[in-house]
Amino acid sequence: MAARLVASFTRQHSPAVRIRADLELDAGESRVTVLFGPSGSGKTTILRCLAGLDRPQSGFIRFADEIWFDAATGVHRPPQHRRLAYVAQDYGLFPHLTVEQNIRFGMDDRSAGASDKVLAVLRTVHLDGMGGRLPTQLSGGERQRVALARALARDPRLILLDEPLAALDLPLRDPMRQELRRFLRSLDVPSLVVTHDRIDALTLGDQMAVLAGGYIRQVGTVPEVFSRPNDVAVAASVGVETVIAGEVEDSADGLWTVRIGALRIRVAQLAVVPRSVFVCIRAEDVTLEIEPRRDVSARNQLNGRVTALQAEGGVVRVTVDCGFSLSALITRPACDELRLKEGSTVAAVIKATAIHLIPRAGQ
Repeated sequence: MAARLVASFTRQHSPAVRIRADLELDAGESRVTVLFGPSGSGKTTILRCLAGLDRPQSGFIRFADEIWFDAATGVHRPPQHRRLAYVAQDYGLFPHLTVEQNIRFGMDDRSAGASDKVLAVLRTVHLDGMGGRLPTQLSGGERQRVALARALARDPRLILLDEPLAALDLPLRDPMRQELRRFLRSLDVPSLVVTHDRIDALTLGDQMAVLAGGYIRQVGTVPEVFSRPNDVAVAASVGVETVIAGEVEDSADGLWTVRIGALRIRVAQLAVVPRSVFVCIRAEDVTLEIEPRRDVSARNQLNGRVTALQAEGGVVRVTVDCGFSLSALITRPACDELRLKEGSTVAAVIKATAIHLIPRAGQ
């Protein structure tokens, strides 16, 4: 049976912000959970409380059948007794120690078989033959793997990673995302990864918990949270570009008609929603055409005018005024083919299934 992490605690993050963490996660084998939120929101504070490095002011933390913290009874199990691995953002390697010595430092085992274990861990993180090197002789990705190797040498039951890719140069981040994902999935140990980067969350996570406004607002699978945020704060955190107030007028067979100003759009959503809603549309779900289309079954077609174009690497972010400001993300070749410029008239096409409705507070 998989271990289960259950935590409900509060901790002062700063003089103005008090963090409340409510987590109930199935720590299945190799499952990666992402704790996601903007910089400064308190993600590291939560991770440090789980690790035992910081002590909450109230609440409890349990893992499997062990109580790690309980404010009511005064229990606070120290980090070394929680049998977990904590990897800080800067990796925390000792610069004067070799790779092997760094790994040994994290081990309780001082027996003759310890060397074999170090070699086995180095093979696990693909650092065979590098045990004699110093951290300064390694790349950023290799230093990250040494930090992971040192953590794994303790045979942890849970791995905690704090912004594991933040210290890497941009050219290294994409291949390291893929490598770290494969590595974490190859272990029989669950992981909790802190990040504020959307691409990191999409690449690494199986499930995610979103921290916003001082508490965890949504927990679910990564696709579910990104495509179906349950409130406006989560929508903003996961980068939904267009969030606009609307009024539901009628519904039939799971297809809702929503009025936004003078416009009406169709939304395919099974959940019952109140009259007043926020309409959420991701930029990548908007298709732009020069001429209006006739085959728009189960789609919305909104006529508008381009007000801004912003190049972002291989894609272009296009802002369209169609009665409200709508963001679209298209490829550079598509932008060139459409000959888009400020003032161009376009038709924005959005599938009814791509639009998500969030109830407005108090409705």
